[in-house]
Amino acid sequence: MSVIFCGFGLIGPAVAFATAGFTANPAHAATSVGIADNAADAGVPPDAIVVTARPSRYGVQSTISATRTGTAVKDVPQALTIITAAQIDDQQLRSVADLLNFVPGASYGSGEGNRDQLVLRGNNSTADFFVDGVRDDVQYFRDFYNVAQVEVLKGPNAMIFGRGGGGGVLNRVLKRPALSRAFNVSASADGFGGFRLTTDLDRSLATNAAGRVNALYESGLSFRNRVSSRRWGVNPTFALIAGPGTRIDGSYEHFHDRRTADRGVPANGGEPLRGHDRTFFGDPDDSVARVDVDLGSLAIEHDAGRGLTLRSRTLIGDYSKFYQNIYPTAYYPATGVVSLGAYNNRNDRQNLFSQNEMVWHGTLFGLDQTALLGFEIGRQSSRNLRNTGTFTSGNTVPVANPFADSKVTFAPAASDANNRVRATVAAAYAQQQMRPTRWLEIVAGIRFDSFDLTVDDLRGGGSTFKRSDRLWSPRLGVVLKPTRNISIYGSTSRSYLPQSGDQFSALTSITQALKPERFDNLEIGTKWDVGGLLATAALYRLNRSNTRALDPSDPSRTVLTGRQRSSGLELGLERSVTSRWLVSAGYTLQKAEITETTAAAPRGREVPLVPRHSLSLWSRYDLSKRIGIGLGVIARSSSYASISNAVVLPGYERVDGAVYHDLPGGFQAQINAENLLGKHYFPTTNGDNNIAPGAPRAIKATLRRSF
Repeated sequence: MSVIFCGFGLIGPAVAFATAGFTANPAHAATSVGIADNAADAGVPPDAIVVTARPSRYGVQSTISATRTGTAVKDVPQALTIITAAQIDDQQLRSVADLLNFVPGASYGSGEGNRDQLVLRGNNSTADFFVDGVRDDVQYFRDFYNVAQVEVLKGPNAMIFGRGGGGGVLNRVLKRPALSRAFNVSASADGFGGFRLTTDLDRSLATNAAGRVNALYESGLSFRNRVSSRRWGVNPTFALIAGPGTRIDGSYEHFHDRRTADRGVPANGGEPLRGHDRTFFGDPDDSVARVDVDLGSLAIEHDAGRGLTLRSRTLIGDYSKFYQNIYPTAYYPATGVVSLGAYNNRNDRQNLFSQNEMVWHGTLFGLDQTALLGFEIGRQSSRNLRNTGTFTSGNTVPVANPFADSKVTFAPAASDANNRVRATVAAAYAQQQMRPTRWLEIVAGIRFDSFDLTVDDLRGGGSTFKRSDRLWSPRLGVVLKPTRNISIYGSTSRSYLPQSGDQFSALTSITQALKPERFDNLEIGTKWDVGGLLATAALYRLNRSNTRALDPSDPSRTVLTGRQRSSGLELGLERSVTSRWLVSAGYTLQKAEITETTAAAPRGREVPLVPRHSLSLWSRYDLSKRIGIGLGVIARSSSYASISNAVVLPGYERVDGAVYHDLPGGFQAQINAENLLGKHYFPTTNGDNNIAPGAPRAIKATLRRSF
C-alpha cells in the first residue's frame, strides 16, 4: 500500500514538547517520548508533554490518555494500569495476552488463534484497541517492539475514545524520536526453537530534527505440535521543530505476521480434554493466519502561549487479513472420536481518522482549571468474505491421532458473510477539569458521536442495510485529596456499542432497527502515592443494557430487554518500593452475570472468562548494580468457557522467574522462566471446544547491547 499523509495528526499522547527543543536525559541510552514523570512536581503545566528518557521503573506518575490532558495518575477518577517498556522487557511480555495476565480486572480470549481478544470487567471485545489514542480495531496480534508503554483504562471510556470501550480500552503508546544518539539491539531465543531480534536506532538529524527506527524479526515453534509463526515489523519515525512552540511528528509502520491458527483442544464433558496439551486437532498445514498492516501517522502540536495548546493528529491504516482453520467442534468419549469444522475468512479494512484538539490551562474566575475542546472525523471501509469448509471423506478423527489429512473444499454457505461495509464518524467533545481548592478536583465531560453505517450484503439479492446513531457519552468524576499523596474519587461514565457489534458484522434487517447497547459504570476508589509506590483500590458496578432478546410473547420478534451486570473490587500496587525493588501487583474480586434474559443466555448465567478471584504479582529486585532477580505469580479461580456455562476452566497458579546480569562492554543478559513449576493448566478459550492449554516450563534467554 502507498501511504499518503493527509491532514495533520498528533501521534497520540506521547508526541509533544514543553519547549521549542528536545529534552532528554543523556544518562539513559534508550529513550522514548512521553509525559514527564515529575511534571506535577517540576512546575510543568498539566497539559505539557516533554521528551523523556525511557522509564527506569514500573508505572508512570502522569498520563494524557485518560483525560487527553496531562494528569497525575492519582488524580484520574478511574482505575487504570500502565505497563512500561521497562516492565515489558523485564518480563519478556510479547503479546497482549501476556500483558493482560498482570492487569487487575482483565483476562483474554484465545481469539480463534488469529487475533487479540480482551475481556475487561466482564465485557469481551476484539475492537477496543488504540494506538497513540487513535482507533486500531482490526483483528490481529499486536507486538510491543516499538512500544513505550501500554495503558489499560477500565470502565466505559466513550467520552475520550468514542463508541465501544464498555469494559475498558487498551492503548499502545509508541516510541518517538528524542535528541539523542542511541542504538540498542536485543536477541532472544527460547526452548521451543524460537528466535527474536529487535533493534532501536535513535539519532538527531539536525539541531531541530530527529529520527528513530524500531524493527523486529521473530520466528519459531510452539510447544504445540506443528504450530509455528513468523513475523517482522519496521517503524521509522521523525520529529521536527518547525518553529517556536511547534513540533511535527511523522510515523510509518509495516507489520507482517504469518502463523498457524491454533484453536486448542475440545472439552471432555464439563472440563477441558486432558493429556493432549501438545496435540493439534485438525490440519495445521491448512490452518493459517496472515496479516499485513500499514499504518501512517502525521502530527502537529503548537504551543500558542498563555496556557493554550493546539493539537492535530491523523492516522491512516490499511489492514489485510486472511485466516483459515480446521478445528475441533466436539469430542465423543464413547467412540473416542473428535468432530471437526472448517472455514476461512478474509477481512480487509482501511481506516482514516483525524483528531483535533485545543487544551487550555489557567485560572478563570479564581479557579485553576484545564479545558479541552476537540472533534474527530473518521471513515472505515471493510471487505468481508467467509467460506465454509466441507470434508470430502468425513469430518471425524480419532482422538489418539487427530491430524486431519482429508481434503477440505471451501465454498460460501447461505449464512456466510459476503459484504462491504462503510462506517463514518463525526464527533465533538468537551471536558472541564476544575480545581476549586487544593483538596478538590472535578472532571466533567461529554461527547457527541454521529455514527453512520452502511452494509452492502452481496449474497443473493444484494440487500443494503443502514443504521445511523447519535450518541451522547457523559462522564463525571470528583476527586478529593485529603493529603498531597492520597486521593479518593467517585465517578460515573457511559458508553454505547451499536448493534452492528465490534466488527460491524451483526447488522441485519432486524438489528438495523435496534438502538445501541448501553454501558453505565459507577465507581469509587482511592489512590495512595507513597514515595515511589502507588497503591490503588476501586469498587465498581457496570451495567450493560439494550442487549438483544427474543420477545417472550412473540419469538419471531427481537427486543432490547437483555441486561448484564459486572461488579467487583480491584486492588493494585506498582512502581518502586525502593530504588532497587520494583513491583507490579493486582488482585480482583469480580462477578459478571446475565441479569435479564438475552438472546445468548437466560437470566442467572455467568459471563465467560471472568474468574471470581484473580491475583498477579511481578517483582524485580536488584541484588547489586550488576545482578538482579525477578519473581512472578499468577493465580486464577475457575471460570466458564462460554455463556452456556457447560464447561469450566479449572483454576490454576503459575510461577515465573528471571535473572538479570550486566556484563562488561555494555551487554546485558537475562534469562526468563515461565511456569517454573511445570503447572498443567488452561488459561483461556474461544468457546466450549477451542480451549487453549497453558505452556509447560519455558525458558527465554536474551542478550542486549546498547551503543
